[in-house]
Amino acid sequence: MNFALILFLLLLVTFVAWLADRLHFRRQRERAAEAALATFDREAAPSLRASRGEQAVAAERAALRDRIERQPLWLEYTAGLFPVILLVFGLRSFVAEPFKIPSESMLPTLVVGDLILVNKFSFGVRLPVIHTKILDTGSPGRGDVMVFRYPSDPSVDYIKRVIGLPGDVVAYQNKRLSINGSQVGLERIGDFEDRRRLTVTPQYSERVGEITHKILTELEKPPFIQPMERFPAFDKCRYDNRGVTCTVPEGHYFVMGDNRENSLDSRFWGFVPEGNIVGRAFFIWMNFSDLSRIGKFQ
Repeated sequence: MNFALILFLLLLVTFVAWLADRLHFRRQRERAAEAALATFDREAAPSLRASRGEQAVAAERAALRDRIERQPLWLEYTAGLFPVILLVFGLRSFVAEPFKIPSESMLPTLVVGDLILVNKFSFGVRLPVIHTKILDTGSPGRGDVMVFRYPSDPSVDYIKRVIGLPGDVVAYQNKRLSINGSQVGLERIGDFEDRRRLTVTPQYSERVGEITHKILTELEKPPFIQPMERFPAFDKCRYDNRGVTCTVPEGHYFVMGDNRENSLDSRFWGFVPEGNIVGRAFFIWMNFSDLSRIGKFQ
């Protein structure tokens, strides 16, 4: 489901209703109210004033005007919702968008059920729906957690960590990561207990770019990296029995999940085009199973 498109269509519908109400329907109701008040003043007001006083007349006039000028239900639920939908659309399109983590590919950084916020302007301001960049505010850096539209199916959003920038040579050989010929160091920091699957996996600290983060991997197991398909710029990657080495094309990024044994990422389906970027994930705003997870992450 393309929620951005649905929200945009709702915005258009409510805007048309709001504009029609401002330019036509509200004026109709105001004219009808003035006519009804004139009739009231001529026929009902004198007797009401005599029996109950001027204050009662004023209250009855106000109630009559409110009743006639009130929006009908069809306008209340279209034109009346336009300001709310405009605010939601603006915030979601240009400030921050919520996402829910659906898989374990980013363990231990993000777990299933984490509700996260994605900064929509860190990597450039883009028009909603058509995704055209209109303002360059920055680019992804190594180590950033990035949400993007899956290259093979742009209707699906993925979340991975940026490993390689345009022009970088990224090698994943025998389960050890190298960037531009320099091996990324790993430091064992105990085990990660996955309570959902009742498994224990070795946990390491890794530093990519300026960001130190945790990953899960089992170095003693043999690597098994095979392409899922012949993706764009396939000739930039070389596969062998030790893993894969890729040169990142211009305008593209190489991404990987932190759960290295359980992540389908650039090692398998290729590079992320710059035009597919959604934004930088930066904050867990809720996890209904574990409130302690609320906060920033790297």
